[in-house]
Amino acid sequence: MALMPKRVKHRKQQRGKVRGKASRGNTVSFGDYGLQSMNPGWVTARQLEAGRVAATHFLHREGRVYIRVFPDKPVSAKPLETRMGTGKGEVDEWVAVVKPGTILFEIGGVDEATARLAFRRIASKMPVRCRMLGRRHGP
Repeated sequence: MALMPKRVKHRKQQRGKVRGKASRGNTVSFGDYGLQSMNPGWVTARQLEAGRVAATHFLHREGRVYIRVFPDKPVSAKPLETRMGTGKGEVDEWVAVVKPGTILFEIGGVDEATARLAFRRIASKMPVRCRMLGRRHGP
């Protein structure tokens, strides 16, 4: 089941621009290690689900996987071989807008080597460059 909102105020959105760095959602909060995006971009619901499946399959019910982004932006597309005009196309997919520094996934309850291998599998399915982070403990 792909991630998508239950209901939205507006059915279609304009594309917009992804500017700046992430000021929210840029620290590891729930797990012990996080996967951080290094580029701006859109991550689709299918890509998030593929990453989740890859991580849970690799971890064998060991530890816990957290998804930190949610695809709440609709992207429309026109059908193939359709003439220009006749309005905006129907909603084709849902994407999460990701800025550089956003934490995409977190993993808790496993050691660093296992988390690194799981994140490598997730990162291969993401459209943005990623790196692994550890949790920063306060003073």
